[in-house]
Amino acid sequence: MSATRTEPGSRTAAARLLSAFETIAGGQLPVRVRCWDGSVAGSADAEVTVAFRNRRALRRILWSPNELGLGRSYVAGDMEIDGDIFALLDGPEVIERVARRDLRTLDRAGIRRVVSSFLRLGAVGPPPAPPAEEIGRRRGSKHSKARDAAVVSHHYDVGNDFYRLFLGPSMVYSCAYWTDRDSGTLEQAQWAKLELICRKLELAPGMRLLDVGCGWGSMAIHAAREHGVSVVGVTISRQQCELATARVAEAGLSDRVQIRLQDYRDVDDGPYDAISSIGMSEHVGDSRLDEYANRLTSLLRPGGRLLNHAIASVAPLVTEKHPKPTFVDRYIFPDGELLPLSHVAGALERAGLEVRDSEALREHYARTLRQWVENLRRDWDEAVRLVGAARARTWLLYLAASALSFERGRITIHQVLAVRAGATGVSGMPLTRREWLVD
Repeated sequence: MSATRTEPGSRTAAARLLSAFETIAGGQLPVRVRCWDGSVAGSADAEVTVAFRNRRALRRILWSPNELGLGRSYVAGDMEIDGDIFALLDGPEVIERVARRDLRTLDRAGIRRVVSSFLRLGAVGPPPAPPAEEIGRRRGSKHSKARDAAVVSHHYDVGNDFYRLFLGPSMVYSCAYWTDRDSGTLEQAQWAKLELICRKLELAPGMRLLDVGCGWGSMAIHAAREHGVSVVGVTISRQQCELATARVAEAGLSDRVQIRLQDYRDVDDGPYDAISSIGMSEHVGDSRLDEYANRLTSLLRPGGRLLNHAIASVAPLVTEKHPKPTFVDRYIFPDGELLPLSHVAGALERAGLEVRDSEALREHYARTLRQWVENLRRDWDEAVRLVGAARARTWLLYLAASALSFERGRITIHQVLAVRAGATGVSGMPLTRREWLVD
């Protein structure tokens, strides 16, 4: 650390606060801290400064001494990040060392030091109300149709124009596929991803495709335009449905693409020749995964293919009786669950499908997220105008942290291709992946 660092023994608010956080973290943090009284502490050459605008920020952290408290402070504007957010998140795992620990991890002396610091800073008081952007009490059983519709609306129905800012013209809200390590635009990479899925499904004119969780219609439009198939896309987001329908009409594909505001569990007009599920099964939940797999299998003709494209955990799923609240669950993906690849493959096999291919795209998603962050920061003022500063902050924090999670291998993403076997057992699969290569 820099020699100009303020000594922890200093009595300024910033010095006391930095000392408390470093006690929790178990070592020095490569950041500067600025407090409401103008005091500053930390390394003079730090790339990022965390500014606490008021004592309310500390009360939020005191009442939720983990990532949720930090997230609430940032979203509410009680805490600001001056500098590159990646410099904060990608330091020696700064957030990992502070947000994922709490006072219970400290010895008694450490607890006394931290509590004493917060008392001296005037942080003790009633818990502040969470920012309005945090989802409130969820009604109904988890992953019921009504509750799924409500939480999906919380995530997706924040304004199509806002999503367009960082997703770009493709309006594809899932991992892109970069065919060149050093070049290529986001639009090219998203086109390549959609084309890769179409090739894995071996789409051809005259086939019927069901696109589950169709988003803003990009996959449906690509499959119909590039491969001549008829497509039904279903989503439970009203705003997505409205824009997807308009985009289909604008592309002149209304005779071949139908977008429905419909839960996948209510689709009953099979059989389909192929089914794509792109970034949707994260909303299904482990308890409903067999139901999901069985339902899609029932809609697939013998010999038909299913491609499930989903973010996954990288370790066996551990279910806690009383899980800690997380920023992602309260602000981004309520009720979302990232399941191990083994759970997804097992459910597909139990449903009677033959899993034929699985491709991990972890590095591709890290690059995609970095591009989304760049787009959001570039049009930050417009994002704030569209959805307000608090919601824009939630997305910047979420996208940046997600990029680092993929880069560090904490989470991953898989495209799993499965086939419903016919009476003859012939799958029609190519001998190699060569036929799927996208230039």
